Amino acid sequence: MKRGLIAWDKTELPPEVFETRLAAARKRLAERDLPALVVYSDLAQSDLARFYSNFMPYFNRAFLVVPREDQPFLLCGLSPRVYPWIKSVTILEEILPSPNLAQKLLEICSNRNWASVGMIEPGRLPYDLHSALQGKLEIEEVAHEGDQWEQAMYAHAAKMARDGLDAEVAAGAGLSDYQFVGRLERKLRRAGAEDLVILVANGEGSSAPAKGQTLQEGFRVSVALEYRGHWASVNAGGRP
Repeated sequence: MKRGLIAWDKTELPPEVFETRLAAARKRLAERDLPALVVYSDLAQSDLARFYSNFMPYFNRAFLVVPREDQPFLLCGLSPRVYPWIKSVTILEEILPSPNLAQKLLEICSNRNWASVGMIEPGRLPYDLHSALQGKLEIEEVAHEGDQWEQAMYAHAAKMARDGLDAEVAAGAGLSDYQFVGRLERKLRRAGAEDLVILVANGEGSSAPAKGQTLQEGFRVSVALEYRGHWASVNAGGRP
């Protein structure tokens, strides 16, 4: 499972945070004389769209569009039946059905007379979208600037991983790696982890997914954990 329940805790991340982030993005657009910022999102690359709108997908692809002089909107490949849910967990009010993302973006840019747009890390665009936009829309790279709220979320993800490891590693020796990983994943999922990668190693061997071995004293474990779209990596174990 990639993610469990996706919700928005506004005490943890207030709406005002996004107003500040959008204002900073629009300032960078004005400095470059660009009419809009386009942010790509998919299951593996949701961090930037989440930063500016709190949008995190269960699946499919999207473009978040942040006009310099207007409210942000989402070009979305998901079915309109999920749009009420998206609006409930994001700052977005406008979502446009977009089974062909590149075509829809080009159509909007043409209608608004946008000859160029800004994009954060355009090199991360999938090949098909890059090819569809190449030569039809000028894309200028715009820098991303994090903030203290983002750092706090990363710190929370790291603490969650450390707490789970502290609770399970001491009693792990003698268990099969399947048992240990299952117990650790249950604890981390219940704590709020949205995605997990857990690797274990005995002795001097390299870390790998569980494969049925019995864990020895001094075994090592590595956890990569996603919380609210923020990833942290933590290691534990090893020889005393």
